[in-house]
Amino acid sequence: MKLGRLNHIGVATPDLAASIAFYRDIMGASDITEAFDLPEQGVKVCFVNTPGENGTAGTQIELLQPLSPDTAVGKWIEKNPLGGQHHICYEVPDIHAAKAWFESKGKKVLGEPRIGAHGTLIFFVHPRDMGGVLTEIMETPKGEH
Repeated sequence: MKLGRLNHIGVATPDLAASIAFYRDIMGASDITEAFDLPEQGVKVCFVNTPGENGTAGTQIELLQPLSPDTAVGKWIEKNPLGGQHHICYEVPDIHAAKAWFESKGKKVLGEPRIGAHGTLIFFVHPRDMGGVLTEIMETPKGEH
């Protein structure tokens, strides 16, 4: 398996509008996508785009607000009421090869590959197998990198 770039850091929040205001007004973010529902994942999502080097895209911050308290992110917010870092996401060139590789190493993959917020296939690897960090693996979007 070949690990690609760090695509985004997922930040769970109990209040998406307040988090957007924080990144815009305090952190100076000027490029924040429109929020949209991702019911398959049980979240409302938007991306804070950070600038990269030489005009390239930087790492994104994915803001996640649970659509209901009984979702995975909703349960996470219940334990972490202020919100915070939820996961990190790395790109890979081939999602199915990456899944097979992680499983061959005895890592617990959480479910089958499914479409994520970027419209590409993703899966998650359990934090206990990733140094305590919930890790999303995402197939690099076509036409990028």
